[in-house]
Amino acid sequence: MSLPAPLSALQDRLQHRFADPQLLVQALTHRSFSTDHNERLEFLGDSVLNLAVAHLLFERLNGLPEGDLSRVRANLVKQDTLHGLALGLDLAGLLRLGEGEMRSGGQRRPSILADALEAVLGAVYLDAGYPAAQALVHRLFRNVEIKATMPAAAKDAKTGLQEWLQARKMRLPVYQVVGTQGAAHQQTFDVECEIEEMHLSRRGIGGGRRAGEKAGAAANPEGRAGPKHQRKIQKKKKPMASRRWISRLRSQKMRPFRLFRPRVAAVG
Repeated sequence: MSLPAPLSALQDRLQHRFADPQLLVQALTHRSFSTDHNERLEFLGDSVLNLAVAHLLFERLNGLPEGDLSRVRANLVKQDTLHGLALGLDLAGLLRLGEGEMRSGGQRRPSILADALEAVLGAVYLDAGYPAAQALVHRLFRNVEIKATMPAAAKDAKTGLQEWLQARKMRLPVYQVVGTQGAAHQQTFDVECEIEEMHLSRRGIGGGRRAGEKAGAAANPEGRAGPKHQRKIQKKKKPMASRRWISRLRSQKMRPFRLFRPRVAAVG
C-alpha cells in the first residue's frame, strides 16, 4: 500500500517507515469517520507511552524517589503536553474526521489530537515492536524540558483514584464502556468504573471514552474531580457489615486485605 505524500512526510517526521502503512492510516482515523477508527490503537499507545516515559525518567532523573517520578511523568503524559507534540508533528491536517466533527473544529481539539498521538505510538508498536515505539517517544520528548522540580499536574479524578488505590496496594480499577449515545461526531460514552477489591462500581458519562472514564472515576468516593460531567451512580449490592468495615478501614487508613489475609499454619 502506497501512502499519499502528506502521510509519507509524516513518516519522515516520525523517523519510522511503516511496514504496514494501514496502521498509520487507522491511527489518524476518528470514530466519526469510520468504524475502523483509532481508539484501540490509542488504548495500546497510552500504555506504551507511560512505560517509555517511565523508563526515560528512571534513566534521566537518577536517584529521584518513586513519588516524584510519578509527579514528573504525570506532567509529561498529560493532554496539554501530548497536544503540543501532536501539533509539532502536524497531525491536525492529517486527521480523518467525519463532516460534523470537522465542522465543529475537531481537527483543532486538544483531546482528539492527544488521542491521535497515542494511537500513532500504538501503531508504531504493532508495526515494529516496543524498541521502535520507545525510540519514537524519546525523540518526541527530546526538546521537552524535564526536571525534578516540575510542579504536580492538576489531577483528574481518574489519576486521583489510581493513586489512592496504589497507595493501599490495591489493584487498579477496571473501566468498561457500557453504552454510547448521540451522533457519531457528538457521541457521549457511558463508562463503568469498577473497584473489584472493594466491591464498588460507578458509572459516568463524558464526551469521549477518556472523559467517560474520568467521570466514572469521579463518581467513586476517592475520585477528586469537580462536577464537570453528568454522572450516574450504580453501587453493587454487598452485605451491610462489609460496608461498615470498609468505612472503618478508610477512616483508619488501613489496607483491607491485611485484615482478611488467611493465617498459614507453621510447618515442622
